[in-house]
Amino acid sequence: MRRTGAVAVGIVGGMLLLSGCAAVDLPLAGVRAGADGTPYAVFRPCGDDSYQGPRLDGRARGGGEGPVTTGWDAKKEGLHGDAEFPLFDPPAGWRARHRGKQELLPRQHYVLGFGHYVSGDSYNGVVEFTGEQIGRLRSGQVWADDRVMSLRAFERLAADAC
Repeated sequence: MRRTGAVAVGIVGGMLLLSGCAAVDLPLAGVRAGADGTPYAVFRPCGDDSYQGPRLDGRARGGGEGPVTTGWDAKKEGLHGDAEFPLFDPPAGWRARHRGKQELLPRQHYVLGFGHYVSGDSYNGVVEFTGEQIGRLRSGQVWADDRVMSLRAFERLAADAC
C-alpha cells in the first residue's frame, strides 16, 4: 500500500513539474495608433531575449478556433530587440506569409504575438483585440492587456511583466 502511495505522489509531482514548463502569456505586445491612424504592432521582449514566430491572426468573431481569415506569420527565428511596424506590414527581413485582406476588418477577433521558448523561462508576448477597439485609439495610444493606455504606461507594463 505504501509503495502505491509513493508511486502516486511521484507521478503527480512529475506531472506538476512538467506542467510548469508551459509558456506564460505576458503583456509584451500591443497595438499603437500612429499620427495618421495607421495601427502599429509593438513588441517588447524581455531584455535581450530572442523571440520567434511573430504572427497576426484574424478570425471571425464568435468563430472560436475557426480558420484564420486575415493576418500574417513569420517563421524567422533568432529575432532580438524591440520592434514597431505597421500592423499588416512586418519587417521585410521576416519574410512573412500573408493571409487574406491586409487591413482591420469588422467583426474580426485578432491575436498579435511572438514567443520566447527556453527551458524554464518560456513566454509569449500576446495581445488580443478587435478592429473596433483599435479604430477608437487616438494617436499615441496603445491597446494592450485588454485596455487602452499611453505608450509610456505600456512600456512600464511590459517592463514590470519581465
